[in-house]
Amino acid sequence: MPISSNVFVRSTVALLVVAFLALAGIVGTTIWLVERTQVYFNEVVEARDARTVTVDLRTALQDAETGQRGFLLTQNEAYLEPYAAALQTVEAQFAELKAVLAPYPQAAEPLTALRADIDFKLAEMEHTIELVRAGRVAEALAVVDTDNGKAAMDRSRVFFDALIKAADDRLSTGVRDQRDAATALRWVTIVGAFVILAVAGGAIWTVMTHTRELASARREVDLANTGLEERVRERTSELGRANEEIQRFAYIVTHDLRAPLVNIMGFTSELETSVGQLAGYMKDHPDDGDPHLAEARVAATEDLPEAITFIRAATRKMDSLINAILKISREGRRQLKAETLDLGDIIAATVASVQHQIAESGGVATVDVQVPRITSDRLSLEQIFGNLLDNAVKYQQPGRPLNIVVRARQAWGNRIEIEIEDNGRGIAAADHERVFELFRRAGTQSQPGEGIGLAHVRTMVRSLGGDITLRSEPDAGTTFIITLPRDLRSYLGSQGK
Repeated sequence: MPISSNVFVRSTVALLVVAFLALAGIVGTTIWLVERTQVYFNEVVEARDARTVTVDLRTALQDAETGQRGFLLTQNEAYLEPYAAALQTVEAQFAELKAVLAPYPQAAEPLTALRADIDFKLAEMEHTIELVRAGRVAEALAVVDTDNGKAAMDRSRVFFDALIKAADDRLSTGVRDQRDAATALRWVTIVGAFVILAVAGGAIWTVMTHTRELASARREVDLANTGLEERVRERTSELGRANEEIQRFAYIVTHDLRAPLVNIMGFTSELETSVGQLAGYMKDHPDDGDPHLAEARVAATEDLPEAITFIRAATRKMDSLINAILKISREGRRQLKAETLDLGDIIAATVASVQHQIAESGGVATVDVQVPRITSDRLSLEQIFGNLLDNAVKYQQPGRPLNIVVRARQAWGNRIEIEIEDNGRGIAAADHERVFELFRRAGTQSQPGEGIGLAHVRTMVRSLGGDITLRSEPDAGTTFIITLPRDLRSYLGSQGK
């Protein structure tokens, strides 16, 4: 059945819409899955740290108890060497355990009980050792025979065992979640590639069929109108216009199909980089016999690279089918430059850049930085602070002097916390997370913008190893909270392992 111009236009538009929807689905799902994979990775790291410090603290207490018992039995000071060595590490290890469990309020009460049991056991061991040194061995053994110290150690072991089991469960769950996310990412990419190929094939078939039909019509016109100069001119003019229309539509199809193709290849390159990092991590991860870990390693080092290879081959095939010369400019993630910086100077300079706008509203900006020098990427920090301060100016409450407060202080885990607070129009609770999404904006759209600023800020913050959240209420202002590592090199080093 011949393809009319209207049918051709409608089919072309339909194919372009399908291609756009497929690309948007692939991009959105890929970003979401990559973010989830990062979350699962962070959970695995936290569980590993919690398990390590728990085992170390338990071992130190056991070493101290072993040294005490040996001394009580033999009165030989040499047996106190493990006891003395353990005493030097117990306090530091308990402090580290407390820091690891700080984000979990439910652990506060068990930690208090553990602290009391440890203090009691250490005090009992010190008391019995002093009794033996004074020649009062029978009194020392009588203290041990009360079993109060044993009860304290038993309670401590129960706490340690429960915490280690919880960490092991979290490690298993995190690995399984990473595997599931990788599998889903692979299938989304493969299915999306098939959809794009199908759209490209349909567009090419439509263009070629329509072109053949026009060529055939032109030949018939030439044969039917031989000798009729005027009619030939008319037919020639009609065919010329038709050819221009075909060329225009062919250009639209070729141009608009190249755009999603370039995007797919660009995202495939980023995916390949992420998969390479994941594969490197999985190769270096110790094999503890967990079958799930083995499956995850196969997925990261074999299945995903194979799928990416297939996608690259498919996109090259589509490129050749539409007979276009497509040069892909692959710009990788900007290389972060870790350098020692004065955070106060950077914040002060950024505030100064918007000071005149704040002053115009009758407001003030206050900077309170209580953080020593840090090691991070200067350009990223300047862009983060600049975006957030520009937002504060942009979305100030009309008729109210704009007041901005920037605070920075040290946080647990060798990190820093930065707060940028304004008294602007605020953000509704339902939009607190959505404002960080691409192309999403909150509240009345009275200012121009595309909805990419905060998404860009979150991406930059996370590239520095941190995170950004907010607290806000409508008409009560907004506070953005940024947490960052004090030394970017430690974060970059952990990613490279």
